Amino acid sequence: SALLFSLFPGTDVGVTGGSANKENAADVNHVTAQPLLLTPEPWNLLVTQTPAKEKAKEGETVVLNCHLNSPQHPSLTHLVVKWYKEDEKGQMDLLEKNVSILPNNSRIFMSGDLSQGDVSLIILNVTTSDHGIYFCEVTLPDGKVVTGDGTKLRIRRALGLFGIEESIGTIIGVVAAGIGGIVVLIIVLTPQLRKCILCMRQESRQ
Repeated sequence: SALLFSLFPGTDVGVTGGSANKENAADVNHVTAQPLLLTPEPWNLLVTQTPAKEKAKEGETVVLNCHLNSPQHPSLTHLVVKWYKEDEKGQMDLLEKNVSILPNNSRIFMSGDLSQGDVSLIILNVTTSDHGIYFCEVTLPDGKVVTGDGTKLRIRRALGLFGIEESIGTIIGVVAAGIGGIVVLIIVLTPQLRKCILCMRQESRQ
């Protein structure tokens, strides 16, 4: 009985010690959990895309600028960046989780330094199919998504067709001016032509 008596206090001490350790562990967990609950609240991220419109010629390299700014969080390396394009065919994702997702396509990739808030997109050797509106989208650690206003990209054809399209207004203006000039000449010359016709008739009668 003395042996059992000596064992029980030991086990009692072990149990109370264990429960005390659990309480301490709970306290530690509680303390570390508090800042995690507060971190999502101050996130205020500004996503700026420039310019609003961009033009390029076929074969050129285009840089679509996107800059992130968060005064509360100078370190931005843990943000998740996505780029997508919208055109008449709908939406197409180009880049997810900071990496290009297009199969067999190394023309489009993120060029900036995320730690500095630069998540610009580079498109190499652009083609007419690259036209559309490009959006820079950022997911914050708390799950909130912030998207830029978008950049509209237009591609000029290398064959000069786009140049004709661009100057179509000028061409119409020139043609209209030419037609206007002809109309003026006709109006001015009409009385003289009538006189000449009358003269010719009189001469023929004589």
